[in-house]
Amino acid sequence: MKKHQWFKQAIVVGMCTTIGLSTLMATGAGTAPVAAASVSSSTGQNIVNLGKKYMGVRYVFGASTSSTRSFDCSSFTKYIFAKYGVNLPRTSVAQSKVGRSVSKANLKVGDLVFFSSGSRANGSNVTHVAVYMGNGKILHTYGSPGVTISNLNSGNWKRTYLKARRVL
Repeated sequence: MKKHQWFKQAIVVGMCTTIGLSTLMATGAGTAPVAAASVSSSTGQNIVNLGKKYMGVRYVFGASTSSTRSFDCSSFTKYIFAKYGVNLPRTSVAQSKVGRSVSKANLKVGDLVFFSSGSRANGSNVTHVAVYMGNGKILHTYGSPGVTISNLNSGNWKRTYLKARRVL
């Protein structure tokens, strides 16, 4: 092979290798699953942090999903998750059907938790949604406290817990 042809071929191989590696890096192909888990985990924490900025915002059943002047439980989750690119349905019932099921023992920050509580509850129907914050705490809105933090493992929330879903 002539020196000129060899040089041309080396450049082509080098360019193909660079393009291939760049594509792998850009798509994340070949990265460990741990990386995806930490992204979901940090997104969950970011969602919780955003939600905490609305502490005390009043509860109004049927509140708009585009305003932060008031929330109901599902407009609150829909709003804060949307800020991180997760498009949830409008109602707690519909939200309880997206993502994948997760056991209470395996909850992670950012998981949605569902309850049958309040005047429309019958013990098995979803009537309320909250965001798991970690350490047994949930971020949600209801009644007079508005957006608040509650303990998942005590009182009304322990009694009325139904299930959890992971959407991140």
